[in-house]
Order: sequence, then C-alpha cells, then structure tokens
Amino acid sequence: MLFFVLFAVVMGAAHYYIWARAVRATTRPGRGRRVGTGVVVFLYLLLMAALAVGSAGGPFGALVAWPGFIWLAGAFYLALILAVLEIPRLVLNRTARVPEAPVTVGAPDVPSGTTPQEQPADPGRRLFIARSLAVAGGVAATGVVGFGTTQALGDPVVKRVPVTLGKLDQRLSGYRIAVVSDIHLGPLLGRGHTERIVRMINEQRVDLVAVVGDLVDGTVDELGEAAAPLRDLVSTHGSFFVTGNHEYYSGAEPWLAELERLGVNPLRNERLRIERAGASFDLAGVNDVTGEAFQDGPDFARALDGRDTSTPVVLLAHQPVQVHEAAKHGVDLQLSGHTHGGQMFPFHLAVGLQQPVRSGLETVDGTQVYTSNGVGFWGPPVRVGAAPDITVVELHHKFARR
Repeated sequence: MLFFVLFAVVMGAAHYYIWARAVRATTRPGRGRRVGTGVVVFLYLLLMAALAVGSAGGPFGALVAWPGFIWLAGAFYLALILAVLEIPRLVLNRTARVPEAPVTVGAPDVPSGTTPQEQPADPGRRLFIARSLAVAGGVAATGVVGFGTTQALGDPVVKRVPVTLGKLDQRLSGYRIAVVSDIHLGPLLGRGHTERIVRMINEQRVDLVAVVGDLVDGTVDELGEAAAPLRDLVSTHGSFFVTGNHEYYSGAEPWLAELERLGVNPLRNERLRIERAGASFDLAGVNDVTGEAFQDGPDFARALDGRDTSTPVVLLAHQPVQVHEAAKHGVDLQLSGHTHGGQMFPFHLAVGLQQPVRSGLETVDGTQVYTSNGVGFWGPPVRVGAAPDITVVELHHKFARR
C-alpha cells in the first residue's frame, strides 16, 4: 500500500508536469485545453489501474496492463525529455522577446542615457515554441519507447561468458551452464515466452540449466500452464532453480512444488555434487533475501558448510548483493539476476545504490559473480540499454582456458 501511494504521488507529479508543458503551454483556454486535460487524466488513471489490477491475470488484467504499462514508460520518457528541453525552451523564449523602438535622447520628457527596453515575448511566438518542443518531446519519447518495446519482446541475446576457476579440475574445463533469470511470467508474458526460452536454451546443448529466480508474477493456478514448457528443458545434469523476490509475492511453496513436478529442481539452502569424467564441483543454491519476511530466508551455512574446499563451488543466488555473504563462505562463482541490467536507462544508475553488480562478470570480495540481464521485464514491456539475455557460462581450469 505504501508503494502504491508513493507511486501515485510521483506519477501524479509527472503527469502534472506533462500537462503543464504539453497541454497548458500549447493551448489557449477553451475546448482544446479541456480535451487535452481529459486525456492526461485518463492516462494517469489507466496507469494506476494497470498497477492495481494488471497482475490479476485473465483477459481483463491483460487488457488494462498492456496500454497502462506502455504508457508508464511513455510518461517517464516524455517527462524526462521535456525536462531536458527546458533549457532550449528558456533560451528560445528569451530570444523571442522584442525590443521596443529606440528612444531619441534629448526628446522632451526623455532622460539622457535611456536605453531600449524589452517587451514580453509575442504570445503567438511563445505558443509556437511550446508546441514545437512538445511535438519534439512526444516524437522522441515515442521513438525510445517503441525501440525499447522491440527489445523487450524480441528474442533474448545469447551471451557466452568464459569463467576461470582456480580449483576446477581440468577434466571439467568447458563445462557449460545456461543461466536464465527474471522470466517474469504474468499478464504480459505467457506460454509463448517460456517456449521460446526453452527452445533457445536447448539449442545451446549445455551441461546444466540454472534458473536464478523471478520466474513468475502470479499464482500457480493463473500461470501454471505458462510455465509448463519448462519440463522440456534438456541438459546433461538437469535444471535447477532458486527463489527470487517475486516468488514470495506469488506464493513460493506452491511454485516450488510445481517446478519440482516439471523437473526443475529447487535448491533451498542446499548443495549437491556435480560429477563428470571422474572430476567434480559443488552446485549450491540459497533462497532470496526476501524470504526472510516469510520465514524462508537464505542460509549460507546450511548450504555451504562442511563441503570439500579443495573443489570449487558454484552458487545460485537471485540477488548479486548476496555475494558479500557468499564470499565469507568461500564461494568461487555466484550466478545471479534480479537487476534486469537496469531495464530502462537511466535506471542503470540507481542499480549501483543497491547491488554490487548491475550486469556481467565482476569480482566482489574475492568471489566472481555473474549477473544476467534476465529475459523478461517488470512493469513496462520496455528495455532501453539492457537487452534481455540468456547466458552460457563456460567453466575453465586456469591452465586450460583458450
């Protein structure tokens, strides 16, 4: 409820600003302004309705969610672009001021040294400037959102990331793990989305599949059919899953049981041994930190204590921030998601305030952590500067990597 109220206030302010620049400043009092005002109010209510009922599922939820969440992105970028255009607006309005005719020094009742004065800008010219900038902002915002929508709804990029692990037996060099995160099945992404992801993963012929959280935004009853294609994932050593924060919002226990039924094995603060050609490494998984509010939080000691430290351990953990605790337990590589790579520029800048890694492979506290951009989205079906991805992480012995 607090989030909903804060969101309503922030978006209300954004819509007021859009109205001021795109309606009030571009129209004279009358019918046109009333119509424009009504449109802005309707779009605001549509956006709030999408947030309120967009996760309800069914045709009605999708009917509201699609236009509402697309407008959320549109409103954000339109307000942002109009704010950037404030500078040229001020400059153009300044240059639009018309100086009065010069006065003649020495004329009756005119003091010596009088200089020409500026009149206010011609109302017609101000209106033209306001309309031109509003149109430019609208075109730019439409272009950005249109491009971002094609990115979000198009095929994920397949990335190949080699990772060197010092403890890895050379007989395991080349071991391939498909990392997929943040699928976000819901009112905007359904069975077709899952089928495409499964097909793309299977085409890579990997040794193991790691689904690192945020699979769903809804219950098993609502989205079980959408998740069903996960049973078709194919790999040498199977598919594994750890919870993300959205699983707890959607009912974690039913989903964990459903995934187990589909052959996607949950790792709930536990580990297992992965063996090939007489060599092995540990695969572990911990619950998401959000689980703490549901008495199901991460337990690194349970998952990692008592193992053979001469072999490496690969940890599945939804949020990159969990690497700080993972490093204390000697984790060699952590595979994560959660950030969406920022999803929509400039939110990239905000990710660093909460997470140590926004996207890609980095080393934190001596532990390597790879963060996927994810294959879905939350809220607007838009990605700008953070294309969706499926990553094939290839493990290498330090002397065997090519």
